Amino acid sequence: MLPSTIACTLGVCLLATAASAEDHASHAIPEQDVLDVQKEWGEGIVAISKVHKEGGDYTARAEEHINELYAYDLGDVMFKPTLAAEDQFRETFEEALSYFVGTEGSEDKGFAISGWTDVRWESNGVYTDDNSATAMGNYFFKKADGSETKVEYTFGYVKDDDGNLKINLHHSSLPFDPSPIAE
Repeated sequence: MLPSTIACTLGVCLLATAASAEDHASHAIPEQDVLDVQKEWGEGIVAISKVHKEGGDYTARAEEHINELYAYDLGDVMFKPTLAAEDQFRETFEEALSYFVGTEGSEDKGFAISGWTDVRWESNGVYTDDNSATAMGNYFFKKADGSETKVEYTFGYVKDDDGNLKINLHHSSLPFDPSPIAE
């Protein structure tokens, strides 16, 4: 009778483990939610460029973009922009804003006011769990003349109190240039 008790107990454990895995999968952030936020981020960059080109309040549009999509209001954000060398990491809202719209006397020339007309994403992978997600790949920034700039990215996302995904990790870099390094 002991072997059947062990088998029964093992069966309950296996059922409980399977149920737990199914429960986790049903509560994980859907990959489509991450793709939607990526699309919204790209559209925001294009909108900031458009407002700038039309002579509007592009700083206000950039502030809206950061407030809606970044988690500065929730806690720490790790942001390493593409075109940052002197001030590599943007830990505050103000530093992120400077990167996107430029600040006189700094290395920031305004990434989001560079005339971008489209942002295209190619994800290498998207990983999600109940409260966070991570995505990595390449995104391509298109200019009015049709030329594209390829940039490598890693984004991390967390849920806010309303269940919306917000960026708490943003790392971008230009692809490695294999040309020889001068000695």
